[in-house]
Amino acid sequence: VQLQASGGGLVQAGGSLRLSCAASGRTFSSYTMGWFRQAPGKERGFVAAVHWSSTSTYYADSVKGRFTISRNNAENTVYLQMNSLKPEDTAVYYCAAGATGGRISPWGHDYNYWGQGTLVTVSS
Repeated sequence: VQLQASGGGLVQAGGSLRLSCAASGRTFSSYTMGWFRQAPGKERGFVAAVHWSSTSTYYADSVKGRFTISRNNAENTVYLQMNSLKPEDTAVYYCAAGATGGRISPWGHDYNYWGQGTLVTVSS
């Protein structure tokens, strides 16, 4: 599976962005998909994940209620809608695909494939 993230950019605090992650490969629909982020000088951290069937999602506490993860298996794409953005959301955002056996995992080591990252900058 190859992943291509896009949609990052510069936005003012309180604004919105929608990230997309396009996947290649016929088995996209069988993977748990996740978004992670890495801020300057910090370790990569979990943001959100969605079950292969879209029946379950999981969010980091810091984004709960502001971000929404979704996927379209017919189009091999996963999305991250980000609303009410804060300066502390500034980071490089990575999408990832994991053969987790149906679990929704917040752990990076459970994900097998990673995109190249897209930069989100939120100005105050």
